[in-house]
Amino acid sequence: MKSEICISGFGGQGVLAVGKSLIEAGMNEGLEVTWAPSYGPEMRGGTANCSVVISDEPIGSPVFNYPTDLIAMNKPSLLKFEPRVVKGGNIFVNSSVVEDKVTRTDVNAYYVPCVDIASELGNLKVANMVMMGAYVQATGIVHAETVVEMIKAMFGVKKPQLVPLNIEALHRGMEEIKKQAK
Repeated sequence: MKSEICISGFGGQGVLAVGKSLIEAGMNEGLEVTWAPSYGPEMRGGTANCSVVISDEPIGSPVFNYPTDLIAMNKPSLLKFEPRVVKGGNIFVNSSVVEDKVTRTDVNAYYVPCVDIASELGNLKVANMVMMGAYVQATGIVHAETVVEMIKAMFGVKKPQLVPLNIEALHRGMEEIKKQAK
């Protein structure tokens, strides 16, 4: 198993945090991981992205041109990276922000209203955790329990009040994928 994931959106949407969370969960499950964030002017409202590789075998390079999976949190990300996703790959779209549909028919498309769900939960900053839940549910790349434990470890000491909110956001993203599968 080897997944090459492009996670992209506006700076401030938490795309780098999703990437880092995925690799931490992967490490906790004994998988090989790499994380290559994009820094620079993107951090000030432009399009930020990161590349994540998760594998059960050693990883030769953290760089790839054709991701197996794309998480697009905004329209520019979908337009830029959709053509690069491998045939049979997965594209996850933040449908609260992106009205466009995936144009390709040779990939799996998932539409997740991340911002709408985060708004229902009372904190727009958890939209990225909603998408993380959707991604984990659809791909099975790591176990949800591993992500929950990672959330507890990440927020538990400094901001314990954020633990239940982030776990709920994760579960809501997972539920969204379950609804789409029916």
